[in-house]
Parts: sequence; structure tokens; C-alpha cells
Amino acid sequence: MTVTGAVDWLMDRTIGPGYSRLGFEARRHFWPADPPAKALEGRVALVTGANSGLGKATARGLAELGATVHLVVRDTARGEKAKAEILAAVPGADLVVDRCDISDLADVRAFGEGFAGPVDVVVHNAGVLPPKRSETAQGHEVAFATGVLGPFLLTELLSPALRKSADGRVVFVSSGGMYSQPLRMDDPEYRQGEFSGAKAYSRVKRMQVVLAELWAERLGVDGVVVHSMHPGWADTPGVTTSLPRFHRLMKPLLRTAEQGADTVVWLAASAEAGRENGKFWHDRRTRTTHYLPGSSESEVDRRALWTFCEAATR
Repeated sequence: MTVTGAVDWLMDRTIGPGYSRLGFEARRHFWPADPPAKALEGRVALVTGANSGLGKATARGLAELGATVHLVVRDTARGEKAKAEILAAVPGADLVVDRCDISDLADVRAFGEGFAGPVDVVVHNAGVLPPKRSETAQGHEVAFATGVLGPFLLTELLSPALRKSADGRVVFVSSGGMYSQPLRMDDPEYRQGEFSGAKAYSRVKRMQVVLAELWAERLGVDGVVVHSMHPGWADTPGVTTSLPRFHRLMKPLLRTAEQGADTVVWLAASAEAGRENGKFWHDRRTRTTHYLPGSSESEVDRRALWTFCEAATR
């Protein structure tokens, strides 16, 4: 292992230094090169949850590289505000605001089936850390519907367009919190025990990593690349609202939204990321999906997750 590799490994395992802005500032001196200017020119990208935080920063980063970016949001007024802010920073950017509630499967189906035109990049960024357990119109737990079922259905509906792309990419924005939770296929929608929003969120983020691997198996044969990543600790409205104490304590060390979104943009545009498939990334490097030996999910549970998603989104 090189000296830089050892430093990177130590930051990753000690979590705090690696996930904070300290890790970003240290790693950027020795990580892979930026994509070329206008690397995404002529390409079409969709970013869910793009009205603020990591989603807006991702949309801006993709626009800076020349992509036509669809900001997929629940609230079009907030989406238009985000569009105006991105345009102020990236004059001439090609931006479209689309309304879709990713937690509502009927909404996702209507949006996916009605989307006209090519798709080259899909970023599944929308997520929620609910204060209490609640269900969608279809009877699914909200965090699970937003982070798992909605993205699963949208990926399925956009798969034909992604397969037609010369370089289709899908990125799931997960979280380092997923390391704290196993794949719970005995209780995928958190119906048992006392509900914890943070735990529900982390369970969903674990599922996203597994689904990215499974989608890579299915779409990779047609040249579509699917990855997942975690952004570290970023200062976003979602963190401020859902984890106020954490935000107050860690604010001086939190990454900017742009720093948190850096790897998402890099995965969507870099040639290096296109040579891999089904990997989990942080700060432009692949990472292990499990820290503890023996904590990996079984193949039975992995396939059960896929089967559950298929049945729930029909």
C-alpha cells in the first residue's frame, strides 16, 4: 500500500476525518483527475430531489459539464428557484424542472412512462429521514418508498432509454450511515419494534447499495454502468432539519453541498468510473460495503430484496 493509500484507508476507517471536510481537502490532492470540460455536452441527465442540498449541487455540477439536466422535484416552485440559482452560477445552462414525487409510485409511473427523449444519466438523490413512521398512498413506509421503491421503478421505466445511450450511467446517493445497518429482509418496511427515523434511513441506504449492485448485473450487459456512493458529512438542509444536534456540533467540519456531490458528478462523467460497474464509492475511490467480517448479506436476502421491489412496483 502506498503512503497516500494508507492515509486514505486510515481516514476511511476512523470515519470522522474521512467523512468531514478534512477528508475531502486531503484526498483531492491525490484522487483521480476531473472529467474534461464539457464532458457531458449533448447528454441528458435526471437528478431527483434536485431543489436543494446535494441534489441541487449535483445538478449544477452536471450542467457545468454541459449536460441537459432535468431537476426532478415534488415542488415545482422550489424547483424553479433552484433552476434560477443554478443559471446564475452557470449562465446558459440547459435546465428543465419536472414534477414527480418519488415516494408515490403512481407519480413515478406517470412520470417515467411520460418522459420523452433520451436519457444518459440518472441520479437517485431524493431521500427522507422521517421523524415518525408514516405510509404513502400505496401503503409503503415513506423512507423506503422514497429511497428504494421509487428509484427501483424509475430505473426500470428508464432502462430502455439508458440502454440506447452510448454511455448510460445510474448513480444511487447512499450514506455512510448504511454501515450501521444490515439488510433487513425480515422487516423491509420497518413494521416491527419502535420506529427510529435514523435507523430507517440507514436501512434504506443499505438497500440502495445492494440494489445498485443488482442493477449493475442486469444493465451492465447492455453497457449501462450503475454505481452507489456516499457523500460524507455535508451541510445540507436535510441534515439541518433531520439531525439538528449533529448539525450544531459538527457544522465547522461539515462539507459543502458541492463537496458532498463531487463524487456523484465524477461518477456520471469520468472515463475511469465508466470502466467499473456495481461499485460503492466515496471521494472518487471504491470502498468496502461492509466493515465487519461476516456482516455481508446472504445471496438469498439480496435476491429477496429484488423480488420484493418487483412485486411492490407492479
